[in-house]
Amino acid sequence: GGSSARGGASRPLGLGRALRLAKSQRQARVLRLHVAAPPSTSTSTETRKIQPHPLNDGRVGFVADNTSNVHVGVAEPESDSNNNICTYLEPWDPASPYANKEWTVYRGVAYDLTPFRNAHPAGNVLLNLAVGRDATALFESYHLDPAVAVKRLQRLPVLEGFPVHLVPRAPYPNDSDLYNTIRERVKNELFPDGAARRGEHRTGSEWAGLTVLVTFVSTAALYVSTANVLAAAAFGLAGAWVGLTVQHCGNHGAMARDWRINLFWGAMDDLIGGSSLCWRYHHQVSHHVHCNDTDMDEDVYSAYPLIRFDARLPRKPWHKYQHIYMWLAFPFMQLAFQVGDLKAFFEKRTEGAVMHGAAAWERGSILVGKAAHYMLLFIVPCMLHGWVAACVGATIYMMIQGIALASVFAVSHNTFTNKDPNLLEVDDTRDDWGLQQLITSANWGGRVGCFFTGGLNLQIEHHLFPAISFMHYPAIAKIVEEEANKRGYPYVHHKTLPSILGEFIRFMKTAGEAPDSVQSSFPPAGGLGSAARQSA
Repeated sequence: GGSSARGGASRPLGLGRALRLAKSQRQARVLRLHVAAPPSTSTSTETRKIQPHPLNDGRVGFVADNTSNVHVGVAEPESDSNNNICTYLEPWDPASPYANKEWTVYRGVAYDLTPFRNAHPAGNVLLNLAVGRDATALFESYHLDPAVAVKRLQRLPVLEGFPVHLVPRAPYPNDSDLYNTIRERVKNELFPDGAARRGEHRTGSEWAGLTVLVTFVSTAALYVSTANVLAAAAFGLAGAWVGLTVQHCGNHGAMARDWRINLFWGAMDDLIGGSSLCWRYHHQVSHHVHCNDTDMDEDVYSAYPLIRFDARLPRKPWHKYQHIYMWLAFPFMQLAFQVGDLKAFFEKRTEGAVMHGAAAWERGSILVGKAAHYMLLFIVPCMLHGWVAACVGATIYMMIQGIALASVFAVSHNTFTNKDPNLLEVDDTRDDWGLQQLITSANWGGRVGCFFTGGLNLQIEHHLFPAISFMHYPAIAKIVEEEANKRGYPYVHHKTLPSILGEFIRFMKTAGEAPDSVQSSFPPAGGLGSAARQSA
């Protein structure tokens, strides 16, 4: 009860037979009965290999020709006029002339970002995410006024002769009519008269941030001074509040117009036990760009094989019980993040993205942040109250924070609509970035939930506009739902957190019991549909 997958009565252009079927099912209020598994028409028993897709490395695969020479690229090897095979050096190769350049690709053109150093309005930490990859999706989804941003980008030096065809293509958000329409309405109705150009969409959450900060500092002081169970639990909840709100929005560049203020808020992630650097690559490069893509969204496969968040992943015998034992695993989520952060420090990559552009000081922040976190959580309490109290307090802190974070994060993209293959496994969805974000995200609650979760309860709006302050999401939600209804697209919204948690548990049970998946339906070019295949 308390949920809806809302859609309009008609739409001018069909999304295809599968989406029309899903729409009629939605109107009959049976969406919750969808089986989160591939269509039963396939009889293949193949399963996809659980490994990061080549796009996660920021590079394509190797293709061998009939002479056993290895060539780079997803396209067929090219031949010159004498039928000799032409080979290319990957731009990441140390011998490549581009290896030492801070290059990025935007809509098929390679640019040198070096002149933009210290001039990017959002600071270098966000600019670094674009280095060494096709950053079209990042660029277009982070600028509310793309025309101004494109003009600035086009002033940068173009790298002539750059092997763009060797760089996997990212989605193109600005090719989405849905996204363009919503963005224009948001810009004109909520930020008129040049407000977007002045960066006012990044403001509005200052008082909320101050409230979170005061709460965190107060509970930290209480915990350090007493180290009792209740203080540790309160400190864990405060840490989760930081993780949901100010660090999350700060790392998106959405807490203020000044990049230094955003850097401060983002660094709060390091203090609560995470890593702001790893979060930016894991969350922004992997998850936001490729939401619910089984090959490229780290959030889908990083918990596998313990948890099967998607029925397109191979089933293990224990998955039938995951809706029960996941509540025993969630308390350790914070600890799992910490292990992943240290692994990323040594490997220079998260599960879903290589840190091509990470500066040395950013990588160093992983270790500095861990030292500061454990100084506050364990060392000082140990000195004041003994190691037993410190161990108990640290354990309670981690478990409470893990449960709180998991309860909010996990429900955001794991409902029956979000993982319905009849909606996802069609090119119309994979080729439309805005539609993909709409279908793969779910909302619950309203303004109160927005305040306590940093807008993560309005996940659809957050995924469409990650660089807008979360306090604007309730107003944006009205626009998004109106445009979704006009087109007959699903807009998943639950009235309360318990309501969406109920669907999440049912979904996880269904996903755990679903038959083994056929090999991933996402195409080899990276889950981007026919547009990516044509550009490969």
